[in-house]
Amino acid sequence: MSLEVRLQETYGNFHLDIDFSTASSRVGILGASGAGKSMTLKMLAGIMTPKRGRIIYGNRVLLDTKKKIHIKPQKRKIGYMFQNYALFPAMTVEENIGAGIPKKAVYRKERIREMIERFHLTGLERQLPQELSGGQQQRVAMARILASQPEMILLDEPFSALDVHLRDRMQRELLSQLKDYPGTVIMVSHSRDEIYRFSEEILIMDQGRIISQGEKKDVFARPATRTAAAMTGCKNFSTVTRINAHELRAESWGVTIRTEKALPDDVRYIGYRAHQFLPVWGEPEENCIPFLLDRKDELPFEENYYIRPNRREYSPEDVISWFVQRDLWTDIRQKGLPDYLKIMEKDILFFSE
Repeated sequence: MSLEVRLQETYGNFHLDIDFSTASSRVGILGASGAGKSMTLKMLAGIMTPKRGRIIYGNRVLLDTKKKIHIKPQKRKIGYMFQNYALFPAMTVEENIGAGIPKKAVYRKERIREMIERFHLTGLERQLPQELSGGQQQRVAMARILASQPEMILLDEPFSALDVHLRDRMQRELLSQLKDYPGTVIMVSHSRDEIYRFSEEILIMDQGRIISQGEKKDVFARPATRTAAAMTGCKNFSTVTRINAHELRAESWGVTIRTEKALPDDVRYIGYRAHQFLPVWGEPEENCIPFLLDRKDELPFEENYYIRPNRREYSPEDVISWFVQRDLWTDIRQKGLPDYLKIMEKDILFFSE
């Protein structure tokens, strides 16, 4: 079902101004803390109301401030999972699940029983939230949402309160729980891995605005701005001087780069992901950076090298990150550290600002 959103609001020095539409069933909103992600969800749910805005979901107008249309939260058919799941502490599992079902509904008991079985909560019906594990609490929260048969589900940083070792399992469980859900699900997170794993389409927010939107592979492969590139994991950026249509100087790194394709006329910066350098032993090839080791970090499944730029003076931001996964470890053990790192033209990101 299609979703059209236009929201404008100001809180002190923060300005929210977003405009997007999507027909995807799984949408991820990626952004740093304070970008406006949770505020956007609350406005979609009707918990907050913008000064100016419009929300159309399918053929229903949920909000139109110009026409003075404001559907109440309980009438929007939207399920909302908060960061801490927001279970009622004095209610049992079955009472929490039934909280969103009308008490006089003839199907109430049957729906609660269906959700308990579906989410593997049998035997926990009389337990209170504080007696449950984190995973059990998440299942109760999702069962409560789906029991009310919402047309849209909003997930607000659903894994932020979990320990790292629990997140992977909880993400897999959530994806399984939502596998057959036919409506739209929107999840916000500051974790690019969570968003990538969950989403079909990604929106990247920064300071109250959407700076990039598209199919997830496209957004990660060709982010529209440096901020979007950084949010999707790019570690290396350099200011550039365009010499001609096929040559530029990466000033931050102290190297000249030549390309077969014509360079954008307005290029001012380039980006390069830390895992995409190719090591070169011996004589330099074209578009190579001398390997001047600054430091090395060893991680369980990756070795991170930090390379000094090919300049006498540089700032800490100019240090180049090269992240090496296990498939290259044997070469490095046998040959030693490379003499150069090669920049591949196909992997260079170009930015105008």
